[in-house]
Amino acid sequence: MRDLVLFNLIAETKSLTKAAERNHLSLSAVSTRIKDLELHAGVRLLYRTPRGVALTSAGQSLLRHARTILGEIEHMKSELQRFGEGVQGSIRVFANTTAVTEFMPEVLATFLAAHPNVDVDLQERPTSEIIRGVLDGTTDLGITSGSIAADGLELHTFSSDRLVLAVTPGHPLDALEDIRFNQIIDYDYIGLHQGSTLQDFVDQLMQNARRRLHIRIQVSNFESVCRMVEAGVGVGIVPESAARRNQRTMKISIKALDEVWALRERHVLSRRGDSLPRYAQELIDSIMNYPGHAESRAGMPRKSEAASHRA
Repeated sequence: MRDLVLFNLIAETKSLTKAAERNHLSLSAVSTRIKDLELHAGVRLLYRTPRGVALTSAGQSLLRHARTILGEIEHMKSELQRFGEGVQGSIRVFANTTAVTEFMPEVLATFLAAHPNVDVDLQERPTSEIIRGVLDGTTDLGITSGSIAADGLELHTFSSDRLVLAVTPGHPLDALEDIRFNQIIDYDYIGLHQGSTLQDFVDQLMQNARRRLHIRIQVSNFESVCRMVEAGVGVGIVPESAARRNQRTMKISIKALDEVWALRERHVLSRRGDSLPRYAQELIDSIMNYPGHAESRAGMPRKSEAASHRA
């Protein structure tokens, strides 16, 4: 572990000398430890240059793993410290954009009030990372939308996530009742930040259609998408719950998407066979019983809903 800390410091400073000074070691000791690290790795990790050092490709790979390991250790220390302060449990949750922004704040406010000695680490992650995290134990629970095909998972399905198109009143698409994705491509689009699960999903739709949306701007949340729509910057795909909430204060129109993918089931994921702590199971129950899920299922035109189910 000391060698990984030292290697990370060398990568940050790009200097053996500076790393030695900050680690209170001699330059020769640092050089020896790096040589031993390269010997054990079986590859060269650093290039010596006139201006310091540079990482080889193997060194870049080691740095990524080292930072992951060191980050996990810091998380472990923080969590253990909290236990020492009286915390009785900790839950890590990887969730998609919709969950993080739309309902988990309310769910967690109620859950944490009822469990004052339980901490929750909620992180927004892409679907692929959520699934991988649950399977390899990096996270206790995952929250996703859509079809999940992975062995070793327990799926707790709790509601539907309906995607809609937000447009400015009077926009050419506002005159249509049901809209297909290929009709959106000709118009300026407001996207979410790279790495958000919904933007990753839209990017995949573009690949499948072999055409690209003209993304005028990318923003960080659904409220910002709706504000840009209201301002006439473009159109945007958002969850219905977000569109309806923002429609109360913004002049936007909500259009049904006549696509099979527009209506998606939401799931809480856990690893099959794991014996979850009681408080983790209670968090799952809190998510599944959140009253807002029932509200999000109401309000869209019946024709669109029927079309989605037929598709």
